Amino acid sequence: MPHSSSKIRVGNGIDVHPLVSGRKLILGGIDINHHSGCDGHSDGDVLVHSIMDSLLGAMGKGDIGDYFPSSDNQYKNADSIELLNKILLIMKNEHWSIINIDATIVLQSPPIKSFISAIKSNLSLDCNLSIKATTTDKLGFIGKNQGIAVITTCLLEKI
Repeated sequence: MPHSSSKIRVGNGIDVHPLVSGRKLILGGIDINHHSGCDGHSDGDVLVHSIMDSLLGAMGKGDIGDYFPSSDNQYKNADSIELLNKILLIMKNEHWSIINIDATIVLQSPPIKSFISAIKSNLSLDCNLSIKATTTDKLGFIGKNQGIAVITTCLLEKI
């Protein structure tokens, strides 16, 4: 059977943003108290961006830059949750359902374990959602508190 007609599809997403002072740190739509936040054209929510890329990848629909380009000023400081809702509408219209999402946030600080429950509730995705966080043990730009990365994998089912 050709892969394009497969009823189960895996998607992978990754997003990386530099940390800068004067911006809010937003993860999963939750404002995390920190001295710096993610620089980006929208609100810089690396978690939501990574999730969107994984969903689009599983559907074979490209990436978020195809839908919300940073060259388009209508997305300047956009709420990433609203952008995610547009991707979820595409999924619904094309009869895809999320089986699970597994996301790993890679950052040195702040510790976000205490925020994970609120993030999961705020995302309100109807699926098995796993969000984890890890550090780079002070290695590289992330370890020097200069950026954050998120790696996400999702599994979708055609319904």
